[in-house]
Amino acid sequence: MNKKPHIAVVLSGCGRADGSEIHESVCALLSLENMGCTYQCFAPDIEQTAVINHLNNQPMHEKRNVLIEAARIARGNILSLSEFKPQEFDGIIFPGGLGAVTNWCDFAAKSTNCTVNTGIREVILQCYNHKVVIGAMCIAPVLIAMVLADKKVHFTIGAGGNTAEKLEKLGAVHEEVGVTDVCIDKQNLVCTTPAYMLATNMLDVCQGAHNLVGAMCQLISNK
Repeated sequence: MNKKPHIAVVLSGCGRADGSEIHESVCALLSLENMGCTYQCFAPDIEQTAVINHLNNQPMHEKRNVLIEAARIARGNILSLSEFKPQEFDGIIFPGGLGAVTNWCDFAAKSTNCTVNTGIREVILQCYNHKVVIGAMCIAPVLIAMVLADKKVHFTIGAGGNTAEKLEKLGAVHEEVGVTDVCIDKQNLVCTTPAYMLATNMLDVCQGAHNLVGAMCQLISNK
C-alpha cells in the first residue's frame, strides 16, 4: 500500500451491556496501530436505549448519551457520526457489545423486524457504495447482514443458530467460523469475526481483532 490505511471506528457507547464492548473496541484500535493504520472514532449523537449497571446487570434509571459515553473509549478523540465522510476512509470497523443491537437498532427487542438507526444505515450503505471495506465484530455483523441482505452479503457471528437462520431468510449468508477466524466476503468487501460471541478470554478477542484488521488491510490493498 502506498499510504497508511485510514479507518473509521464506530462505537455504540461504553460497556458490553449497553454500549460498545470495551475489550473488542480497544483490541481493534490496538490492532490498527500495530498494522500501521490511522483511525478516527465516531459515534451517533443519540440517547442510549438503556443504561445498565455492569456490576449486577440491572437497569439504572438514568439517561446517557452514546457519543459522550463512547468518548471514554476514544479518550475524547471522537466525532459525531453525522460528520463521517466515506470518501475520507479506506475502511470502517463496528465493534460489538449490546449497544450494537440496542442503540444502533432494536434488534435485541424485535429481531429482524427491527428498525436500524437512520445514521447507521446511511453510513453502512455509503461505505458499500464507495467501496470502503467494512469490518464488524461479535454481534455487530447482524447490522451489516440486515442492511446489506439484498447484496447476499456473507457474514459470521461465529456459530449458526436461530439468529443466523433469521438473517439468512433476508438474503444474507452466514458462515460458521472459529473463534479467531474471519469471514471474508471479497465481493462485498465485508470482514466479520465472532469475538465474544465465541471467545472466553481477551487473548482470543485480540487475535480475532488482529486477524480482522489484517484481512481488511489485504482487501484495501487489492482494490
